[in-house]
Amino acid sequence: MEPSNGSFATARSITVTVNGTTFEREVEARKLLIHFLRDDLDLTGSHIGCDTGNCGACSVIVDGTLLKSCMLLAVQADGATIETVEGLAEGEQLSRLQQSFSDHHALQCGYCTPGMLMSATALLRENATPSDEEIKRALQGNICRCTGYWNIFEAVKAAAS
Repeated sequence: MEPSNGSFATARSITVTVNGTTFEREVEARKLLIHFLRDDLDLTGSHIGCDTGNCGACSVIVDGTLLKSCMLLAVQADGATIETVEGLAEGEQLSRLQQSFSDHHALQCGYCTPGMLMSATALLRENATPSDEEIKRALQGNICRCTGYWNIFEAVKAAAS
């Protein structure tokens, strides 16, 4: 950002590809990625849980890496390819992982579900047959306040097999 009249610019143009669609938007320099996704692009599947990076509800995949979007400025994602929970379904068909969550009753209030799905997606892309410990480790950055961890674990395990 370049100084403008002795102060720093407050907005910047960014280009991102989200779920296969490219967007160019003007964003405030201090806007978090989660707020950009939800407010500017109307992709409200990722949830705002804590704004501190602890709960995982806002997890997305940026250039192949799982990240918590409340810990990244939108301007830092300029030029990135971003995947959100909205991009997991294959048209009208749920992905194998999403269907497994449904089949194993891994949904209660649903607030943690987008982050859990994105964390599990990142895991299964790296390791199609993870061990129980690897599944637990991959999900540990997500908080489920309904304590649905066992069903979530079982859903990921089933999707992997």
